[in-house]
Amino acid sequence: MLLKSATIEIKKSKFISFAYKINDKDEIKPIINQLRKEHKKAKHVVYAYKIGVNAGKTDDKEPSGTAGGQIYNLIELNNLDNILIVVVRYFGGIKLGAGLLSRTYKNAALKAIKN
Repeated sequence: MLLKSATIEIKKSKFISFAYKINDKDEIKPIINQLRKEHKKAKHVVYAYKIGVNAGKTDDKEPSGTAGGQIYNLIELNNLDNILIVVVRYFGGIKLGAGLLSRTYKNAALKAIKN
């Protein structure tokens, strides 16, 4: 179940974040597949989730540690559970660098949590 979404634009790249309430890991794949269908031109679909003691994350071909880990850290910091946070990125042609990329993924995810 979609709880919230938000959009951030940085240097022509667009980051669209989504927060979903989930109860089972089997719910993740259909959500990701649906987002990939809806956002066919997106370069990356990054996510992190936590369901009780089960957790996971992916950078989806972004530099290691710049995307999924940032989202997962927010989940932990906010003591969230039964949650999937996804950030869809449309690459705008300008590389952001690891620092700005990490901050942008974190801020996009934070907007989805706080919106």
